[in-house]
Amino acid sequence: MNKLEMLYRQVIMEHYKNPRNKGLLNDPNYRTLHLKNPSCGDDITIQSKINNNNIIDIRQDGTGCSICCSSASVMTETLKGKTVDSANNIIEDFYRLIKGEEPLDPDALEEAIVYEGVAKFPARVKCATLAWKAMGAILAGEEGERHEE
Repeated sequence: MNKLEMLYRQVIMEHYKNPRNKGLLNDPNYRTLHLKNPSCGDDITIQSKINNNNIIDIRQDGTGCSICCSSASVMTETLKGKTVDSANNIIEDFYRLIKGEEPLDPDALEEAIVYEGVAKFPARVKCATLAWKAMGAILAGEEGERHEE
């Protein structure tokens, strides 16, 4: 394993062991979406407070593998404070990264760039993208519960 891969692994494990923005709020000003991946057991809930097209806060909670849970943590840190349009662009770039494609703006991904190696492990793609899909659905106006296919 090279030094960059070791650094990426450290970032993933740090977010898994010490997740950011963990814990949900009982606040009607937050949009909430619960997303499950029945094939592997990952289960995540994302909440976001959006005001005047700006993401004020993002919360996350759930259970799953280290890739899923750390990705949720990184996603909250990456998208909080962004506009809805900017967040949607970053989410699309994250999907490109996960598919092994070149992101349009790699710098905007911030720490999420550590998941570029997931492209080598197709079975882990859903793990890495679950929280991002939930946030994308919230930005599109969805709420409630969904199951990932």
